[in-house]
Amino acid sequence: MSRDARWKSLLELLVERGRLDVEQAATELGVSAATIRRDFDQLAEQQMLVRTRGGAVVHGVSYELPLRYKSALGAAEKQRIAKAVAELLTPGEAVGLTGGTTTTEVARALAVRPDLSSGTPALTVVTNALNIANELAVRPQFKIVLTGGVARPQSYELIGPLADGVLSQITLDTAVLGVVGLDAEHGASAHDEAEAAINRLLCERAERVVVAADSSKLGHRAFARICGVGQLDVLVTDTAADAGDLARFEEAGVRVVAV
Repeated sequence: MSRDARWKSLLELLVERGRLDVEQAATELGVSAATIRRDFDQLAEQQMLVRTRGGAVVHGVSYELPLRYKSALGAAEKQRIAKAVAELLTPGEAVGLTGGTTTTEVARALAVRPDLSSGTPALTVVTNALNIANELAVRPQFKIVLTGGVARPQSYELIGPLADGVLSQITLDTAVLGVVGLDAEHGASAHDEAEAAINRLLCERAERVVVAADSSKLGHRAFARICGVGQLDVLVTDTAADAGDLARFEEAGVRVVAV
């Protein structure tokens, strides 16, 4: 197993479990404990995990894996969700996209939609995510509006009062929201409070809010609240979602699309 593949597997296990012991990880990956200790030390230097005595942990509130490592997790589900979200949008709309791996897939799905290959503009896309703007800026049929702000390295999102200033001056037809957690009682949430604040403002500026969230996000909440379920119009998720969770969202007035 190559180092990159090993690191990806370690990070996936950490996301699932929150904690890993050296011996446990060595057994599961079929490598020596010394190799795992070296991997943990190197990943800790890059702030990908928190080193502990005998292992490593993910800090669930103030820490999240950078986007490039999360993008491979549940890729097939995210691509199906993204295609379904893209199909909800109408040519000519002004669309807001928050940052995140699933919303990045939405941007890619929009880029290849045949009926959005031309127009003046085919879509106006407002985003605070640097990577999404980079994906779409080469498409001349899209008008790209990038908020100001300070870049957050973990998610490539711009946050802070400079982003507030731009968003307060616009209106959107649809906001597509990526989340860390989505709970029928507590609503949508993110790890970082500044990121949540920008996402909240993006939703407030939109006529319709669509949440793009795979089933692993449902029934969970993170540190910073974005908005309540009452502000959400559509949830697009995958078919592995718990039926009880989906029923609670529907009871709250959210249209659910499972793909």
